[in-house]
Amino acid sequence: MRTLHLGMLAACAVMLAVPVVISSSTAQTPPAAPAAPPPPAPQMPPSIPAANVTDLMTAQGSQAFGAQWKTMEAKIVEAKPIPGAMPQYKTAYDISPKAGDAAFDDSKWPAIEAKDLSARRSGGHVAFIWYRANLTIPARVGDFDTTGAKAVLTVLVDDYAEVWVNGQMPRRAGYPSPATIQGFNMPNRVVLSDSVKPGDRFSIAIFGINGPISVAPANTVWFREAKLEFYR
Repeated sequence: MRTLHLGMLAACAVMLAVPVVISSSTAQTPPAAPAAPPPPAPQMPPSIPAANVTDLMTAQGSQAFGAQWKTMEAKIVEAKPIPGAMPQYKTAYDISPKAGDAAFDDSKWPAIEAKDLSARRSGGHVAFIWYRANLTIPARVGDFDTTGAKAVLTVLVDDYAEVWVNGQMPRRAGYPSPATIQGFNMPNRVVLSDSVKPGDRFSIAIFGINGPISVAPANTVWFREAKLEFYR
């Protein structure tokens, strides 16, 4: 009988120890990395005529917003396949540099004049070109008072473009997203702010893409238009 009691006590001790071990193991597991915040929701630009339009492809137009344009070719590079990829995919591909971030260091990039946004860049075929500039809203553009106006950036890149504003590409799956590719030689019209005030600053990064990509065309990447529109 004494042997039976000792066996029962030993079993109870083991059962009590198990939760302690599990608790200790759980406590040592590092917390999961926080999920990346979702991109900003896209906004549709107005369809009414603008109260004021500035051509950013002119020296005067870009200077009005303190914009110094810079550019750099992006290249396709090898990358690791994503987790859960089918085993036959040993290699994946990405682009470099990734220059959409507002804090991206473009200090070593070539500066270009506003008129040179129309220059034909790349060697053709499958090609990608970054363009970056910072736009600062002045108190007035000519006789137009900018305070409280809705600001819309409109760019038309031959052939496609993606537009980053302050380090984000506003988008939502299944919904119109003007900052993403709009179609073959179609403009991107991206709302920068519903109500600007003098001194507001916008970091702009535009990813120009030659296309259609599956055709690998023998043309280049260039701007047909770039303008800042204000609406009341």
